[in-house]
Amino acid sequence: MSHPESPSRLKLQGIKRRAVSFSAATELVTTSQLQPDQPLPLIIQPQVEGLNLETWVLNQQQWLETQLLQHGGILFRNFNINSVPAFEQWMQSLYGSLLDYSYRSTPRSTVSGKIYTSTEYPADQWIPLHNEMAYSRSYPLRIAFYCVQPAIKDGATPIADSRKIFQKLDPRIKERFIEKQVMYARNYGGGLDLPWQTVFQTSERSEVEVYCRQAGIEWEWRSDDRLRTRQVCQAIVVHPATGDRVWFNQAHLFHVSSLAPTVRESLLAVVPPEELPRNAYYGDGTPIENSVLNEIREVYQQEMVIFPWQQGDILLLDNLLAAHGRTPFVGPRKVVVGMAEPCESRSPDIN
Repeated sequence: MSHPESPSRLKLQGIKRRAVSFSAATELVTTSQLQPDQPLPLIIQPQVEGLNLETWVLNQQQWLETQLLQHGGILFRNFNINSVPAFEQWMQSLYGSLLDYSYRSTPRSTVSGKIYTSTEYPADQWIPLHNEMAYSRSYPLRIAFYCVQPAIKDGATPIADSRKIFQKLDPRIKERFIEKQVMYARNYGGGLDLPWQTVFQTSERSEVEVYCRQAGIEWEWRSDDRLRTRQVCQAIVVHPATGDRVWFNQAHLFHVSSLAPTVRESLLAVVPPEELPRNAYYGDGTPIENSVLNEIREVYQQEMVIFPWQQGDILLLDNLLAAHGRTPFVGPRKVVVGMAEPCESRSPDIN
């Protein structure tokens, strides 16, 4: 998977502390931003040594929720979360039970309970900005990343404001996607992508069919234990708490044009377009123009915010309000992820 921009065009933004007013209820922490004009993410750090983050967030849930909806993401830094189980317990204290990573799109492994590795793509590859599981009609409202070990070089998790993505896109593009939505076509098996057993976390065809029927996914069993699915999903969603309209799909990531030219040409040399492991179309099955996808990618690029990971960092995102990705990196890197609060797509008012 490639990215339209090279890393050399990125500027790694240093964290510049800027005082933000807070009430007596939050006097145990300080808040700051990457830049004065960059609200995403809000950075929260302890003002007293040994502050228990789990206890603190439980006492500040309403304030924390307000900040998350305003900023779209919060970076907790220099707290005492020093293990994956502690991170999982912290998430559970906030949101109760966590979500399974079902109907998978990328390779991941379970680390602890319902905490998973972040996408296991090779270190030299970009992972474009996207909202988690926006290729589905069901997705998490909350997603959090925990940095166990930052890479020696790069390996950031860039983020972007999905509200700004929606606002900046050409109105004609938005209207077309809102009207037609997005169709995701996937072919499993044959050694080209994840097998259906991994995607659906079962080896029983009947369980796959039950899931597809409930999720509105068309399926077709094929020879050699292969499976083909198609599903039409939302292009935008309306946030259930803020009422904001946000760009929320993975057309730019699923589309064959997201692959590196050499990879794309190699694939199309051995399989016809309808046999590609994954592809995206307008909801009526017509092709999405490359020029449209390039404009979408350019807007993501313009809105991308990058910060360097530090060991022990937690990045909490509202998955509807903030997209995320990954830059290439050098050296060992371990960032794990947990998801919470299941959400279903809502039909936006397009008038």
